[in-house]
Amino acid sequence: MKERLRSANPYLPLWEHVPDGEPRVFTYKGETRVYVYGSHDTERSEYCGRDQVVWSAPVDDLTDWTCHGVCYRASDDSILFAPDVVQKGDTFYLYAAEDHGSRIMVASSKNPAGPFENPRLTPLGFDPGILVDDDGRVYAFWGFCRAFCAELEDDMCTIKEGTLRCDSIGHTPDPWNEENNETGIDLRDSFFEASSPRKINGKYVYVYSKRYVTPVPELGVYEPCNGFLSYKWSDRPLDGYQEGGDISFNGGEILRLPDGTGQQTYRWGNNHGGLVEIGGQWYIFYHRQTGTDEFSRQGMIEPVDVAVGKDGKIYIGDITYVNGEPVSSKPVEETSSGASAGGIDAYKIISAGYACHLSPLGQAYVKPVYEQIDGVSSPVVNIKDGTTAGFRYLQFGQNAPKTCTVAMSCSAEMCVKVRIDSWHGRVVAQFDAKPGKREYCAPLACGIIGRRAVYFEFCGDGEAEFDWFTFDR
Repeated sequence: MKERLRSANPYLPLWEHVPDGEPRVFTYKGETRVYVYGSHDTERSEYCGRDQVVWSAPVDDLTDWTCHGVCYRASDDSILFAPDVVQKGDTFYLYAAEDHGSRIMVASSKNPAGPFENPRLTPLGFDPGILVDDDGRVYAFWGFCRAFCAELEDDMCTIKEGTLRCDSIGHTPDPWNEENNETGIDLRDSFFEASSPRKINGKYVYVYSKRYVTPVPELGVYEPCNGFLSYKWSDRPLDGYQEGGDISFNGGEILRLPDGTGQQTYRWGNNHGGLVEIGGQWYIFYHRQTGTDEFSRQGMIEPVDVAVGKDGKIYIGDITYVNGEPVSSKPVEETSSGASAGGIDAYKIISAGYACHLSPLGQAYVKPVYEQIDGVSSPVVNIKDGTTAGFRYLQFGQNAPKTCTVAMSCSAEMCVKVRIDSWHGRVVAQFDAKPGKREYCAPLACGIIGRRAVYFEFCGDGEAEFDWFTFDR
Protein backbone atom coordinates (compact mmCIF):
# COMPACT_ATOMS: atom_id res chain seq x y z
CA MET A 1 0.00 0.00 0.00
CA LYS A 2 1.21 3.51 -0.81
CA GLU A 3 2.60 5.59 2.02
CA ARG A 4 0.79 8.76 3.03
CA LEU A 5 2.70 11.99 3.54
CA ARG A 6 2.73 12.66 7.29
CA SER A 7 4.75 15.86 7.62
CA ALA A 8 5.41 18.74 5.25
CA ASN A 9 3.94 22.19 5.73
CA PRO A 10 2.09 22.15 8.12
CA TYR A 11 4.82 20.15 9.85
CA LEU A 12 2.64 18.51 12.52
CA PRO A 13 -0.13 16.00 11.70
CA LEU A 14 -3.03 17.69 9.94
CA TRP A 15 -5.31 16.92 12.89
CA GLU A 16 -3.09 18.88 15.30
CA HIS A 17 -3.63 22.62 15.76
CA VAL A 18 -0.68 24.16 17.64
CA PRO A 19 -0.21 27.81 16.62
CA ASP A 20 2.11 30.40 18.19
CA GLY A 21 4.93 27.86 17.97
CA GLU A 22 8.10 28.93 19.75
CA PRO A 23 10.90 26.57 18.61
CA ARG A 24 13.75 25.78 20.98
CA VAL A 25 16.72 23.43 20.56
CA PHE A 26 17.51 21.58 23.78
CA THR A 27 19.83 18.70 24.63
CA TYR A 28 18.32 16.31 27.15
CA LYS A 29 19.86 13.03 28.25
CA GLY A 30 22.40 13.27 25.46
CA GLU A 31 19.87 13.81 22.65
CA THR A 32 19.48 17.14 20.86
CA ARG A 33 16.00 17.88 19.53
CA VAL A 34 13.93 20.87 18.48
CA TYR A 35 10.93 21.39 20.76
CA VAL A 36 7.85 23.42 19.86
CA TYR A 37 5.74 25.19 22.48
CA GLY A 38 2.53 26.91 21.49
CA SER A 39 -1.07 27.44 22.38
CA HIS A 40 -3.52 24.67 21.44
CA ASP A 41 -6.60 25.33 19.30
CA THR A 42 -8.99 22.80 20.82
CA GLU A 43 -11.96 24.98 21.78
CA ARG A 44 -12.97 25.32 18.09
CA SER A 45 -15.21 28.33 18.78
CA GLU A 46 -12.51 30.65 20.17
CA TYR A 47 -8.75 30.96 20.27
CA CYS A 48 -6.60 28.29 21.94
CA GLY A 49 -7.54 25.73 24.60
CA ARG A 50 -7.17 24.59 28.19
CA ASP A 51 -3.96 22.59 27.90
CA GLN A 52 -0.60 22.87 26.22
CA VAL A 53 1.23 20.02 24.51
CA VAL A 54 4.85 19.60 23.47
CA TRP A 55 6.07 18.24 20.15
CA SER A 56 9.69 17.59 19.24
CA ALA A 57 11.79 16.31 16.34
CA PRO A 58 15.40 15.22 15.97
CA VAL A 59 17.54 18.04 14.61
CA ASP A 60 18.48 15.94 11.58
CA ASP A 61 14.87 15.24 10.51
CA LEU A 62 12.29 17.99 10.84
CA THR A 63 9.58 15.73 9.43
CA ASP A 64 9.75 13.18 12.26
CA TRP A 65 7.68 14.78 15.02
CA THR A 66 6.77 13.16 18.34
CA CYS A 67 4.04 14.34 20.70
CA HIS A 68 5.07 14.28 24.37
CA GLY A 69 1.54 14.97 25.55
CA VAL A 70 0.17 17.64 27.86
CA CYS A 71 2.89 19.63 29.61
CA TYR A 72 0.76 22.22 31.41
CA ARG A 73 -2.83 23.01 32.39
CA ALA A 74 -3.97 26.37 33.74
CA SER A 75 -4.24 26.62 37.52
CA ASP A 76 -7.94 27.52 37.18
CA ASP A 77 -8.74 25.58 33.97
CA SER A 78 -8.83 28.84 32.00
CA ILE A 79 -7.86 29.33 28.35
CA LEU A 80 -4.09 29.32 27.77
CA PHE A 81 -2.60 31.69 25.21
CA ALA A 82 0.91 31.66 23.69
CA PRO A 83 3.73 30.44 25.99
CA ASP A 84 7.52 30.40 25.83
CA VAL A 85 10.12 28.05 27.30
CA VAL A 86 13.79 28.67 28.08
CA GLN A 87 16.56 26.78 29.83
CA LYS A 88 18.80 28.12 32.57
CA GLY A 89 21.22 25.70 34.13
CA ASP A 90 19.59 22.29 34.29
CA THR A 91 16.05 23.69 34.61
CA PHE A 92 13.47 24.52 31.94
CA TYR A 93 11.03 27.36 32.56
CA LEU A 94 7.59 27.61 30.94
CA TYR A 95 5.98 31.05 30.84
CA ALA A 96 2.30 30.14 30.64
CA ALA A 97 -0.31 32.73 29.63
CA GLU A 98 -3.37 31.79 31.69
CA ASP A 99 -6.85 33.34 31.49
CA HIS A 100 -6.61 34.39 27.81
CA GLY A 101 -3.10 35.77 28.33
CA SER A 102 -3.99 38.10 31.19
CA ARG A 103 -2.05 36.19 33.88
CA ILE A 104 1.52 35.04 33.20
CA MET A 105 2.78 32.18 35.33
CA VAL A 106 6.25 30.65 35.32
CA ALA A 107 6.50 26.92 35.99
CA SER A 108 9.56 24.67 35.89
CA SER A 109 10.70 21.20 34.95
CA LYS A 110 13.93 19.23 34.65
CA ASN A 111 12.63 17.82 31.35
CA PRO A 112 12.04 20.05 28.28
CA ALA A 113 8.87 18.07 27.60
CA GLY A 114 7.54 18.75 31.08
CA PRO A 115 5.35 18.43 32.98
CA PHE A 116 5.92 22.00 34.17
CA GLU A 117 5.00 22.38 37.81
CA ASN A 118 5.00 24.78 40.79
CA PRO A 119 3.65 27.82 38.87
CA ARG A 120 4.38 31.30 40.24
CA LEU A 121 2.67 34.53 39.25
CA THR A 122 4.87 37.01 37.36
CA PRO A 123 4.37 40.73 36.60
CA LEU A 124 4.76 40.07 32.86
CA GLY A 125 2.02 40.59 30.32
CA PHE A 126 0.53 39.33 27.06
CA ASP A 127 2.57 37.01 24.79
CA PRO A 128 5.72 36.69 26.92
CA GLY A 129 9.00 35.95 25.17
CA ILE A 130 12.15 35.23 27.15
CA LEU A 131 15.86 35.51 26.31
CA VAL A 132 18.63 33.92 28.38
CA ASP A 133 21.75 35.80 27.33
CA ASP A 134 25.23 34.37 26.95
CA ASP A 135 26.24 35.73 30.38
CA GLY A 136 23.20 34.15 32.08
CA ARG A 137 21.20 37.37 32.42
CA VAL A 138 17.52 36.96 31.57
CA TYR A 139 15.30 39.39 29.67
CA ALA A 140 11.54 39.32 29.17
CA PHE A 141 9.52 40.89 26.35
CA TRP A 142 5.74 41.17 26.15
CA GLY A 143 2.79 43.31 25.11
CA PHE A 144 -0.29 43.81 22.96
CA CYS A 145 -0.23 46.90 20.71
CA ARG A 146 2.50 48.23 23.02
CA ALA A 147 5.89 46.59 23.57
CA PHE A 148 7.43 46.18 27.02
CA CYS A 149 10.68 44.59 28.14
CA ALA A 150 12.73 44.22 31.29
CA GLU A 151 15.51 42.23 32.91
CA LEU A 152 14.49 39.49 35.34
CA GLU A 153 16.08 38.57 38.64
CA ASP A 154 17.69 35.18 39.11
CA ASP A 155 14.33 33.83 40.32
CA MET A 156 13.16 34.02 36.64
CA CYS A 157 10.07 35.82 37.88
CA THR A 158 10.76 39.27 39.37
CA ILE A 159 11.52 42.35 37.28
CA LYS A 160 14.90 43.82 38.21
CA GLU A 161 14.45 47.32 39.59
CA GLY A 162 15.03 50.12 37.09
CA THR A 163 15.05 47.91 33.97
CA LEU A 164 11.43 48.14 32.76
CA ARG A 165 11.13 49.75 29.32
CA CYS A 166 7.79 50.89 27.85
CA ASP A 167 7.27 51.29 24.10
CA SER A 168 10.63 49.68 23.40
CA ILE A 169 9.65 49.65 19.73
CA GLY A 170 6.98 51.69 17.92
CA HIS A 171 3.50 50.27 18.24
CA THR A 172 0.36 50.11 16.16
CA PRO A 173 -2.82 52.01 16.99
CA ASP A 174 -4.93 49.70 19.12
CA PRO A 175 -8.22 49.25 17.22
CA TRP A 176 -9.94 48.14 20.43
CA ASN A 177 -8.64 50.80 22.81
CA GLU A 178 -8.46 54.44 21.75
CA GLU A 179 -6.65 55.41 24.96
CA ASN A 180 -3.65 53.34 23.84
CA ASN A 181 -3.11 55.43 20.70
CA GLU A 182 -1.36 58.50 22.08
CA THR A 183 2.39 57.85 22.15
CA GLY A 184 4.90 55.61 20.44
CA ILE A 185 2.82 54.97 17.31
CA ASP A 186 4.74 53.90 14.21
CA LEU A 187 2.39 53.43 11.27
CA ARG A 188 5.14 52.03 9.05
CA ASP A 189 6.78 49.45 11.29
CA SER A 190 4.39 48.83 14.13
CA PHE A 191 4.35 46.25 16.94
CA PHE A 192 1.11 44.35 17.42
CA GLU A 193 1.84 41.24 19.56
CA ALA A 194 3.82 37.96 19.64
CA SER A 195 7.13 38.97 21.25
CA SER A 196 9.92 36.49 20.48
CA PRO A 197 13.49 37.56 21.32
CA ARG A 198 16.63 35.86 20.01
CA LYS A 199 20.36 36.58 19.96
CA ILE A 200 21.87 36.08 16.51
CA ASN A 201 25.47 36.79 15.53
CA GLY A 202 25.91 38.93 18.63
CA LYS A 203 22.82 41.03 17.84
CA TYR A 204 19.59 41.17 19.81
CA VAL A 205 16.73 40.34 17.45
CA TYR A 206 13.14 41.17 18.42
CA VAL A 207 10.71 39.07 16.35
CA TYR A 208 7.09 40.18 16.60
CA SER A 209 3.76 40.29 14.81
CA LYS A 210 3.51 43.52 12.86
CA ARG A 211 0.16 45.11 12.06
CA TYR A 212 0.30 47.04 8.82
CA VAL A 213 -2.22 49.89 8.80
CA THR A 214 -0.96 51.25 5.49
CA PRO A 215 -1.19 49.29 2.20
CA VAL A 216 1.52 46.87 1.06
CA PRO A 217 0.58 46.56 -2.63
CA GLU A 218 3.44 44.23 -3.55
CA LEU A 219 1.91 41.64 -1.20
CA GLY A 220 -1.71 42.35 -2.03
CA VAL A 221 -2.41 44.04 1.33
CA TYR A 222 -4.88 46.93 1.21
CA GLU A 223 -6.47 46.73 4.67
CA PRO A 224 -5.10 46.62 8.23
CA CYS A 225 -3.24 43.33 8.34
CA ASN A 226 -1.35 41.46 11.08
CA GLY A 227 -0.40 38.32 9.15
CA PHE A 228 3.30 39.23 9.29
CA LEU A 229 6.20 38.14 11.45
CA SER A 230 8.74 40.94 11.45
CA TYR A 231 11.86 41.93 13.35
CA LYS A 232 13.98 44.75 14.70
CA TRP A 233 17.55 44.47 15.94
CA SER A 234 19.87 46.13 18.43
CA ASP A 235 23.30 45.88 19.98
CA ARG A 236 21.63 46.06 23.40
CA PRO A 237 18.87 43.83 24.83
CA LEU A 238 16.40 46.42 26.15
CA ASP A 239 16.68 49.45 23.86
CA GLY A 240 18.22 50.85 20.71
CA TYR A 241 16.15 48.70 18.34
CA GLN A 242 16.56 49.63 14.68
CA GLU A 243 14.58 48.91 11.55
CA GLY A 244 14.69 45.30 10.40
CA GLY A 245 12.08 43.93 8.05
CA ASP A 246 9.42 41.28 7.46
CA ILE A 247 10.38 37.61 7.75
CA SER A 248 7.17 35.85 6.77
CA PHE A 249 3.58 36.53 5.71
CA ASN A 250 0.85 33.88 5.91
CA GLY A 251 -1.08 35.05 2.83
CA GLY A 252 -0.01 32.03 0.77
CA GLU A 253 1.75 32.23 -2.56
CA ILE A 254 1.89 35.86 -3.70
CA LEU A 255 1.09 36.12 -7.41
CA ARG A 256 2.94 38.87 -9.26
CA LEU A 257 0.59 40.97 -11.38
CA PRO A 258 1.59 42.95 -14.51
CA ASP A 259 1.32 46.30 -12.70
CA GLY A 260 3.88 45.21 -10.08
CA THR A 261 1.38 44.56 -7.29
CA GLY A 262 0.81 41.22 -5.61
CA GLN A 263 -2.19 38.99 -5.06
CA GLN A 264 -2.64 36.70 -2.07
CA THR A 265 -3.76 33.12 -2.58
CA TYR A 266 -4.44 32.10 1.03
CA ARG A 267 -6.57 33.84 3.64
CA TRP A 268 -4.18 35.63 5.99
CA GLY A 269 -4.76 35.73 9.74
CA ASN A 270 -2.95 36.48 12.96
CA ASN A 271 0.62 35.21 13.22
CA HIS A 272 3.08 34.19 15.91
CA GLY A 273 6.29 32.20 15.98
CA GLY A 274 10.04 32.36 16.34
CA LEU A 275 13.45 31.79 14.80
CA VAL A 276 15.73 28.84 15.42
CA GLU A 277 19.01 27.61 13.97
CA ILE A 278 19.17 23.87 13.28
CA GLY A 279 22.21 22.29 11.71
CA GLY A 280 23.51 25.60 10.40
CA GLN A 281 20.18 26.51 8.77
CA TRP A 282 17.83 29.13 10.20
CA TYR A 283 14.06 28.56 10.15
CA ILE A 284 11.04 30.72 10.91
CA PHE A 285 8.18 28.93 12.66
CA TYR A 286 4.80 30.60 12.14
CA HIS A 287 1.17 29.59 11.67
CA ARG A 288 -1.65 29.74 9.15
CA GLN A 289 -5.44 29.51 9.37
CA THR A 290 -7.73 26.68 8.28
CA GLY A 291 -11.50 26.68 8.08
CA THR A 292 -13.29 30.01 7.92
CA ASP A 293 -12.03 31.56 11.15
CA GLU A 294 -8.84 31.78 13.24
CA PHE A 295 -9.69 28.97 15.66
CA SER A 296 -8.08 26.03 13.82
CA ARG A 297 -4.55 27.22 13.17
CA GLN A 298 -1.64 25.04 12.06
CA GLY A 299 2.10 25.35 12.66
CA MET A 300 4.24 26.15 9.61
CA ILE A 301 7.98 26.34 8.96
CA GLU A 302 10.18 27.89 6.27
CA PRO A 303 13.97 28.09 5.83
CA VAL A 304 15.28 31.67 6.06
CA ASP A 305 18.59 33.32 5.35
CA VAL A 306 20.42 35.36 8.00
CA ALA A 307 23.31 37.75 7.33
CA VAL A 308 25.01 40.81 8.85
CA GLY A 309 25.98 43.74 6.62
CA LYS A 310 29.13 45.84 6.79
CA ASP A 311 27.19 48.50 8.68
CA GLY A 312 26.22 45.96 11.36
CA LYS A 313 22.61 45.66 10.25
CA ILE A 314 21.16 42.16 10.44
CA TYR A 315 19.11 40.85 7.51
CA ILE A 316 16.60 38.00 7.92
CA GLY A 317 14.31 36.40 5.35
CA ASP A 318 14.74 36.26 1.58
CA ILE A 319 17.95 38.30 1.25
CA THR A 320 19.25 40.11 -1.82
CA TYR A 321 23.06 40.30 -2.13
CA VAL A 322 25.19 42.63 -4.23
CA ASN A 323 28.83 41.63 -4.65
CA GLY A 324 28.39 39.18 -1.82
CA GLU A 325 27.01 41.77 0.61
CA PRO A 326 23.39 41.77 1.91
CA VAL A 327 21.51 44.89 0.83
CA SER A 328 17.84 44.10 1.46
CA SER A 329 15.44 41.38 2.57
CA LYS A 330 11.80 40.48 2.08
CA PRO A 331 9.44 37.80 3.45
CA VAL A 332 10.27 34.25 2.46
CA GLU A 333 7.71 32.50 0.30
CA GLU A 334 5.05 30.33 1.87
CA THR A 335 5.41 26.73 0.68
CA SER A 336 3.86 23.30 1.02
CA SER A 337 7.29 21.71 1.49
CA GLY A 338 8.53 23.70 4.50
CA ALA A 339 11.66 22.16 5.97
CA SER A 340 11.82 19.68 3.07
CA ALA A 341 13.61 22.23 0.92
CA GLY A 342 14.11 19.73 -1.88
CA GLY A 343 10.35 19.26 -2.16
CA ILE A 344 7.64 16.83 -1.02
CA ASP A 345 7.96 13.26 -2.27
CA ALA A 346 5.59 13.31 -5.26
CA TYR A 347 5.06 9.55 -5.04
CA LYS A 348 3.41 9.56 -1.63
CA ILE A 349 -0.30 10.16 -1.09
CA ILE A 350 -0.43 13.93 -0.51
CA SER A 351 -3.38 15.51 1.29
CA ALA A 352 -4.95 18.52 -0.41
CA GLY A 353 -4.59 20.15 3.01
CA TYR A 354 -0.95 20.93 2.19
CA ALA A 355 -2.00 23.49 -0.43
CA CYS A 356 -0.27 26.87 -0.10
CA HIS A 357 -2.31 28.40 -2.92
CA LEU A 358 -6.12 28.53 -3.00
CA SER A 359 -7.44 30.98 -5.54
CA PRO A 360 -9.59 33.00 -5.94
CA LEU A 361 -9.16 34.25 -2.40
CA GLY A 362 -12.12 33.71 -0.07
CA GLN A 363 -13.62 30.77 -1.93
CA ALA A 364 -12.08 27.32 -1.32
CA TYR A 365 -10.50 26.57 2.07
CA VAL A 366 -8.79 23.78 4.00
CA LYS A 367 -11.34 21.98 6.17
CA PRO A 368 -10.08 21.43 9.73
CA VAL A 369 -9.85 17.82 10.94
CA TYR A 370 -9.46 16.73 14.55
CA GLU A 371 -9.63 12.92 14.45
CA GLN A 372 -6.24 11.71 15.65
CA ILE A 373 -5.79 9.17 12.89
CA ASP A 374 -2.36 8.48 11.49
CA GLY A 375 -2.15 9.93 7.98
CA VAL A 376 -5.58 11.59 8.09
CA SER A 377 -6.26 13.95 5.19
CA SER A 378 -7.55 17.51 5.49
CA PRO A 379 -9.58 18.21 2.34
CA VAL A 380 -9.98 21.43 0.41
CA VAL A 381 -13.70 22.23 0.24
CA ASN A 382 -16.03 24.78 -1.35
CA ILE A 383 -14.27 24.36 -4.69
CA LYS A 384 -16.14 26.01 -7.56
CA ASP A 385 -15.57 26.90 -11.18
CA GLY A 386 -12.16 28.55 -11.59
CA THR A 387 -10.65 27.40 -8.29
CA THR A 388 -6.94 26.57 -8.33
CA ALA A 389 -5.14 24.63 -5.59
CA GLY A 390 -1.35 24.87 -5.66
CA PHE A 391 1.47 22.95 -4.00
CA ARG A 392 5.02 24.30 -3.86
CA TYR A 393 7.10 22.21 -4.15
CA LEU A 394 7.09 18.51 -5.10
CA GLN A 395 10.16 16.41 -5.81
CA PHE A 396 9.84 14.05 -8.79
CA GLY A 397 13.44 12.80 -8.90
CA GLN A 398 15.16 12.00 -12.17
CA ASN A 399 12.70 9.31 -13.33
CA ALA A 400 9.54 11.02 -14.54
CA PRO A 401 6.11 9.75 -13.43
CA LYS A 402 3.62 8.36 -15.94
CA THR A 403 0.30 9.02 -14.21
CA CYS A 404 -1.41 11.30 -11.69
CA THR A 405 -4.22 10.11 -9.42
CA VAL A 406 -6.71 12.40 -7.68
CA ALA A 407 -9.30 11.63 -4.98
CA MET A 408 -12.23 14.06 -4.98
CA SER A 409 -16.00 14.34 -5.06
CA CYS A 410 -18.22 16.76 -6.94
CA SER A 411 -21.90 17.67 -7.19
CA ALA A 412 -21.79 18.13 -10.98
CA GLU A 413 -19.44 17.28 -13.82
CA MET A 414 -16.08 19.07 -13.62
CA CYS A 415 -12.89 19.16 -15.65
CA VAL A 416 -9.70 19.05 -13.57
CA LYS A 417 -6.48 20.24 -15.19
CA VAL A 418 -3.07 19.49 -13.66
CA ARG A 419 -0.57 22.27 -14.34
CA ILE A 420 3.11 22.61 -13.50
CA ASP A 421 5.32 25.51 -12.40
CA SER A 422 2.53 28.10 -12.11
CA TRP A 423 -1.25 28.36 -11.78
CA HIS A 424 -1.42 29.10 -15.51
CA GLY A 425 1.44 26.78 -16.46
CA ARG A 426 1.49 23.87 -18.90
CA VAL A 427 -1.36 21.35 -18.57
CA VAL A 428 0.23 17.92 -18.07
CA ALA A 429 -2.87 15.87 -17.25
CA GLN A 430 -6.66 16.20 -17.28
CA PHE A 431 -9.57 14.46 -15.54
CA ASP A 432 -13.29 14.51 -16.20
CA ALA A 433 -14.92 14.18 -12.78
CA LYS A 434 -18.51 13.06 -12.25
CA PRO A 435 -20.82 12.79 -9.23
CA GLY A 436 -20.65 9.42 -7.51
CA LYS A 437 -17.06 8.64 -8.46
CA ARG A 438 -14.12 9.30 -6.14
CA GLU A 439 -10.75 8.41 -7.71
CA TYR A 440 -9.43 9.39 -11.13
CA CYS A 441 -6.18 8.44 -12.84
CA ALA A 442 -4.81 10.12 -15.96
CA PRO A 443 -1.60 9.77 -18.00
CA LEU A 444 0.90 12.61 -18.07
CA ALA A 445 1.46 14.39 -21.35
CA CYS A 446 5.14 15.08 -20.68
CA GLY A 447 7.98 14.13 -18.39
CA ILE A 448 8.34 15.94 -15.07
CA ILE A 449 11.58 15.70 -13.09
CA GLY A 450 13.20 17.53 -10.22
CA ARG A 451 11.61 20.08 -7.90
CA ARG A 452 8.41 21.53 -9.37
CA ALA A 453 5.27 23.35 -8.33
CA VAL A 454 1.97 21.60 -9.12
CA TYR A 455 -1.48 23.18 -9.49
CA PHE A 456 -4.97 21.74 -9.92
CA GLU A 457 -7.53 23.83 -11.79
CA PHE A 458 -11.23 22.99 -11.40
CA CYS A 459 -13.69 23.98 -14.12
CA GLY A 460 -17.42 23.37 -14.31
CA ASP A 461 -20.71 23.81 -12.50
CA GLY A 462 -21.40 22.64 -9.01
CA GLU A 463 -19.09 22.27 -6.02
CA ALA A 464 -16.20 19.92 -5.29
CA GLU A 465 -14.17 18.55 -2.39
CA PHE A 466 -10.51 17.71 -3.09
CA ASP A 467 -9.07 15.04 -0.75
CA TRP A 468 -5.64 13.89 -1.99
CA PHE A 469 -3.43 13.21 -4.98
CA THR A 470 -0.32 11.25 -5.96
CA PHE A 471 1.94 10.48 -8.91
CA ASP A 472 3.15 7.08 -10.15
CA ARG A 473 5.99 5.97 -12.39
